[in-house]
Parts: sequence; structure tokens; C-alpha cells
Amino acid sequence: MEEYKYSDKEIQNEKHLSVLNVPVEIPIKELENQINAKIKGLIYDDNSYEDDNNDNLKAKVWKISPIRVVAIDSSFLFEVPLKIWVSAGYKVSPLGITMSGYKDTEFSIKIRLISKIGISSNWQLKSDTYVDSYDWITEPNIKVAGINIPIKSMASRLLNKNFDKITEAIDDQVANNVELKKNAELAWNIARQPVMLAKEYDTWLVVVPTGIVMTPLLAKNNILRSVIGIQGYTQTITSATKPVVPAVYKLPDLKIVDKVVEEFKVGLISLVSYEDAARLATTKLAGENFAFLGGKYNVQVNNVEMYGQNDRLVIKAGLTGSIEGSIYLKGVPYYDPDTRRLSLKGLDYDLDTKNSIVRTAGWLLQGQFSRMMERKMVFPVGDQINEAKKTIQSALNNYKVTDGVILKGTLSDITPDKVYLTPKHLYSVVFAHGKVNLRVDGTKGF
Repeated sequence: MEEYKYSDKEIQNEKHLSVLNVPVEIPIKELENQINAKIKGLIYDDNSYEDDNNDNLKAKVWKISPIRVVAIDSSFLFEVPLKIWVSAGYKVSPLGITMSGYKDTEFSIKIRLISKIGISSNWQLKSDTYVDSYDWITEPNIKVAGINIPIKSMASRLLNKNFDKITEAIDDQVANNVELKKNAELAWNIARQPVMLAKEYDTWLVVVPTGIVMTPLLAKNNILRSVIGIQGYTQTITSATKPVVPAVYKLPDLKIVDKVVEEFKVGLISLVSYEDAARLATTKLAGENFAFLGGKYNVQVNNVEMYGQNDRLVIKAGLTGSIEGSIYLKGVPYYDPDTRRLSLKGLDYDLDTKNSIVRTAGWLLQGQFSRMMERKMVFPVGDQINEAKKTIQSALNNYKVTDGVILKGTLSDITPDKVYLTPKHLYSVVFAHGKVNLRVDGTKGF
């Protein structure tokens, strides 16, 4: 009886888990420019002499020249040049005469900040910034009646008390100007678009994303780099029209990993109809005489039919000679990567056939007829697979998905999956392994 586990459509829609790599490159200079564009002019204004610390100071802080950003591994080093205006209250008593009032002064400092960066599962860039050190460019100086007011120590206390406002401003700008989630969503949706691999065969590559991972952001040669890995299933689909893309799914939570696996798999399919396989087998066997027991018995195979029974291929062979009639053999088809041919393993008689032979033609069992048939049941499919690989590789050399978006990859090793039996065909499915990148140009953050 014919029985099948798979349909042709199911084989063509078989999914293979893969990873699509999306390189992320953020020039440090671009980040520096964005931060300087947002942090400018007045940063801090304390217009009251009285506060919780009773420091008797008013102050204003300005950025006086561009902030410089240097990135090393997963840290940023910021150099922030500031001009500070201070109005300080004083009270002195030279020669026993008490004098009091307020004096203004300006001075400049350069603060060095260190920021550790990380990414949360909701795609929010996090930076933890703290003051490493600062240098006086010009020092504060106030004199009243020839007496120096100790404004430098008061200014230091003022700075130490208000550094948090500067570091918070830096953290906000880093988080707001590295928009990873927005660009990850763009890559996620682009990855879902079907790619025409071979127009002449109506073959499409479809990626169904299921998860997303990312390596830590690390800086090298003034570029902040990472790799986003879009995990999903690849499908090689035959369709005269562009396959329908499923509804947009929400971008999943991010997982940070040490390394994104560069594993992309494409299913390459070769198929042989039962009729063609049977015709080829009949041609191979035509005119061949199989002798048994030193030539006492002889048979010839004059026709072959084939069909599937779950995972086994059934061969109905019509015999003439010392025995007339049909016998049935079963074997498991497999793709041999060394010979690049479709072959059979364990070809043996069907149970009913074997019982019948035992009663009427036991010599047929002794002659290892089934082993001889197994050696004949080979079908070349390597050219189909090589052609499919060549076609897909050509498409992946520099595939333009849309303006500014390039899909590029290489296919290397081929490993067999299995042979599937459907009502019409024997499908040999192999995996072409490789690496595929999706590069998004002209978009901030990539």
C-alpha cells in the first residue's frame, strides 16, 4: 500500500533554524557631534545664595568648547570643558573693620568623565557616568581689601555637589542618541521580506524571525561595534508570486551574548519523480541476466515501478525467466554526499514477497538478488543540488533588498538532511551552510 507522511508543499515549506547577522557600527565622531549638538550653552544655574548647604554661593556653568569623546572597549571617556561663574558672599575684618558683601569671579575647568555602557533587555542603552578627575584651566580668585577669599575650596565643593547634574545630562544624551531599538526593528522587518533567489525557478528565500541576540557594544579604531543576530527559520519556497509575509510581530526582548553564531542554513532541494526513477532503473537493468546456483536459474527484470510507503521506497520489479511475475522490495532512500547520488539502504524483500519466494523459489534468496538490485538503484541528483547552490550564491553576492539595504552572504559546506517521500516525488534535501549579513547603510546607528 502507498502511504506518505509528507506532501510536496510541506517539503518546500520545511524550516531550518538560522541566524542572520546585522553588523552595527557607530562612529564615535558621530556620537560626539550629536552630544555636542544637544549639550551646549548653559548647563547649570544656581541663582540663590541660600541652600541646604548654606554655601553662600551663586553659580552658573557653561560648556565653552566641544566635548571630546574617546571610546575604549565598553567605556567612554568624556572631556568636558566648562566656564563657571561664581558670586560669593564674603565677610572680612581687616584692622578690626568688618566688611561684607558679594564678589563675582569666573574660572574654567576641564572635567574627565568615564561612562560604562550597557544595553537592557528592552533595548534601552544604559550608561553609568562618573567624574574621574578635573583640572583647573583658570582658577577662581577674589580679593577684598588685599585679602584673598578662599573661593577655590568653596568652588570645589560647589562642583562636587553638582557633578551629578552634568553626568545625568551625559547619560541622557548617550541613551537618546544611540537608537538601537529603532534600527533593530528596521532590520527585523526587512529580514522578513521574501528574497527572490532564482526567477527562472520561482524560488524565494523567506526568513521567519523568532528571536534576537546582540554582542556587547565595544569600541575599536574610533568605531563602536556590535553584531545583532536575528534568529529565525529559513524557508526555500517555490511560488510564482511573492510569498505573503505574516503579520508584523513585536520586537522580542534582547539577549546579550558573547558571540553571535554565524550559522545560516538554506535548504537545497532536488527532486525525482517516481516515474523518472523507475524509467531510469528499467533502462539500467534492461537486458541484464541474473544467474543463480551456477546458472541453473536465471531471471531478467523487464519493468520497474516505484512508490512510497512512509519512509521506505517500494520497488515493484517485473521478472521473467525461471520465475514469472512481480516481486516487491523495500529500502530507505538517502543522499550520499560522496557520490552525490540518491541511493537505497537495506533494500530487502517485502514480507509477503519473501514468504512467497521461500515456498516457490528459495534460490532467489540465496543469490543475494536484493543486494544486486540495491547497487543498481542509484540516481544522480548532484547536478541539481550544485545548480541550486550556485543560483542562491549568485543571488547572495550583493542582493539589494531596498535602497540602502544589502543582503550579502556566502554558502560553503553542504550536509545532507534526509530524503522525503511524497505522493509524487522523492525529495533529496541538503543544507547549504554559510554566513549571511544584512547591512543597513545611511541609517543612524548602523
